[in-house]
Amino acid sequence: MPRVAIPVTAIVRAGLTPPAETNGDATNQHELANNGRVIILARNSGAGARTITFRVAKIVDGLTAPTRVVSIPAAASRYFGPFPVDDYGVLMQIDVEHAEVKLTALSITG
Repeated sequence: MPRVAIPVTAIVRAGLTPPAETNGDATNQHELANNGRVIILARNSGAGARTITFRVAKIVDGLTAPTRVVSIPAAASRYFGPFPVDDYGVLMQIDVEHAEVKLTALSITG
């Protein structure tokens, strides 16, 4: 099955209502449109630490760069980003360990 899309919400001066979270899908994983100014809010709703993997799209001399794997403590939230397009691609891939990880993508415009 295709990766689950995470909607990206632009932050504006007038303000915005926090967008709905995307539930983690550890089977199909996730992707989002990346403009190089995307910030990810990841919330772990579980009782144990969970990992998120940000897949790097860059290839150097035929070798794929290592992915970025981060841990979110139990019942905690973390912000990540921005993600340069040259490194993470315009269609960024994010893998989650468990459905307890909730994702929100925000973009800074201008």
